[in-house]
Amino acid sequence: MEFARYDVNKYTPRQMVTLPLVILLLALVVLGYTTLSTGLPITPGIDFVGGTAVTLFTSENKETIEAAFADYPLLSVGEGIGGGRYIQFGPMDDAEYLSLVTLISERYPDAKIDQIGETFGKTLQRQAFLALLFSFIGMAIVVVIAFRNLVPAGAVVLSAFADMAISAAVMQIVGIPLSLGTTAALLMLIGYSVDSDILLTTRLLKRKGKLDEKLAGAFRTGLIMTTTTLAAIAAMWVVATVGQIQIISEIASVLLIGLVVDLMNTWMLNAGILKGYILRGGKR
Repeated sequence: MEFARYDVNKYTPRQMVTLPLVILLLALVVLGYTTLSTGLPITPGIDFVGGTAVTLFTSENKETIEAAFADYPLLSVGEGIGGGRYIQFGPMDDAEYLSLVTLISERYPDAKIDQIGETFGKTLQRQAFLALLFSFIGMAIVVVIAFRNLVPAGAVVLSAFADMAISAAVMQIVGIPLSLGTTAALLMLIGYSVDSDILLTTRLLKRKGKLDEKLAGAFRTGLIMTTTTLAAIAAMWVVATVGQIQIISEIASVLLIGLVVDLMNTWMLNAGILKGYILRGGKR
């Protein structure tokens, strides 16, 4: 794996942290704009705003289905296994919902209809936010206790925050909605991020040897670990996409985005902060 032998030591700490910080700033702008528009940093799916999901089997194409439901708040028409369709509608009042149910029952008698109330969606939205918040705070506390030094601990926490923020911004740009599944993927990213960051921090601060050699060794180990995980998740994404399993495909997509972002934040942002910290300590 020749790419694992890339020389990360040829860059100064300032050069290493500049690109990740610029991208993080742009990501925060995207998330801030979306928050002002929708109330959430990522456009929510029906899990969090309420709506109706319909599963049916039909030989009709997507355009025909969209025309049939043009009078309703249609959000998406997804493909399922064996000619199945997964159709999502936004919130509706009772009269409109009853009209939709009547139309579906007449046109697709075997269809399955699931409704998520707007109030229930708001409750799920609040619980998902608390889960992300408490997970991040818990991670930060453990990292601070483990290293007992604000600079290395702060670098790990900043890198994990950047992973989540940039991944969320990319989700918004490519159109992956915030749902229970993608929220779980963001929670998993916290663990993936901290794993690689702690590997780097431990190698640089607690092992003896020259800084360049320790950083190069940590980079090779971390890159092999991450690319192995990327390969496994990429395989999951391919299987889910070919099998048209939407929720698994979305989770895999978020994890792929997050792991690629984590490569940048771990080996540029976190490594740059630690390298500068160690070099300043050496000068003193």
